[in-house]
Amino acid sequence: MPFDMQGLCPLLSVYDMPRSLGFYRDVLGFEIHMSSDPEPDGHIDWVWLRRNDANLMLNTMFERSHRPPELDAVRIAAHGDTQIYIGCQDLDAAAQSLQAAGITVRGPMVRPFGMKQLFFRDPDNYELCFQWRV
Repeated sequence: MPFDMQGLCPLLSVYDMPRSLGFYRDVLGFEIHMSSDPEPDGHIDWVWLRRNDANLMLNTMFERSHRPPELDAVRIAAHGDTQIYIGCQDLDAAAQSLQAAGITVRGPMVRPFGMKQLFFRDPDNYELCFQWRV
């Protein structure tokens, strides 16, 4: 390869940025690394989040003036095809923490390919998986 690449930072479109930030920052422990300039009321449209070497960006789906009162169920259903995998060694503790925060989890479970995995969904129906090799 004639060039080097480092890191990966997926971008997810979110309906309600304060709700998503509450999930990713307050429940999962991400910190804001960078963001768009806040509006006078503090609203932001884009954030780059980090926790250790995990990176994730969130961007609002709609400009505030064009945001529908409710998210179209068909649009959010399509998010079910998106999965974000994040390394997490202590999946039992993660499951307990998520459940204590009211998050429904599947697992942890050991998969036939040698990974222990814990699945859950964010407020926009994106599936997240914490995983670690057994």
